[in-house]
Amino acid sequence: MPATTADLTSALQQKFPQVSPRASLDHEAVDVPTADLLAILETLRDAHGFDMLTDVTAIDWAEGASPRFVAVYHLYSTANHSYIRVATPCTGTDEAPTVPSVTGLWPTANWHERETYDMFGITFTGHPDLRRILMWDGYPYYPLRKEFPLAGIETALPDPEVVAETGVTAKPAPMMGGPFVATCGEMNLTEAEPSAKDESWNENREKPEA
Repeated sequence: MPATTADLTSALQQKFPQVSPRASLDHEAVDVPTADLLAILETLRDAHGFDMLTDVTAIDWAEGASPRFVAVYHLYSTANHSYIRVATPCTGTDEAPTVPSVTGLWPTANWHERETYDMFGITFTGHPDLRRILMWDGYPYYPLRKEFPLAGIETALPDPEVVAETGVTAKPAPMMGGPFVATCGEMNLTEAEPSAKDESWNENREKPEA
């Protein structure tokens, strides 16, 4: 039988007194000190059956919060079919938050941590290959930080071949108007694919010569 939230938290607190329950509307959750993060996750894996790391993400509480960034780990027990959420504050600064990498415990953390680094700018110390995974190298922003505007920031898309041949940096891709809609019940997948209500950019762009 899987342990209840109180039982699991109590068991962790016996070994790690600084562990505390975390408010949660779904799965059991705990807040843990950054210094004990790796030891606590290893204990959850080896002593409590949470053998699968399903996600690594983060929370940005916005500038002025202390801590501003919190790293969040979702673990799953394939034996007990239960989840636990583990949160820990990032150290460092608001501009350069850090937290230890858990790739030594779960190799699958590699891509999870790269995505969190890419979106939040959190450095996972000890990661074997920490680089952007969605945005290109040299992209100057972190899209999931609070200060990043919802509409995005127009940024030139780097294209080495275009720059080398023309000397002109590629222009940013246009943002077509939403919302995006799809035809319900349509069996033709091409026609059923979601498209923007405002297709004026597609209609007005210069068509290539035949």
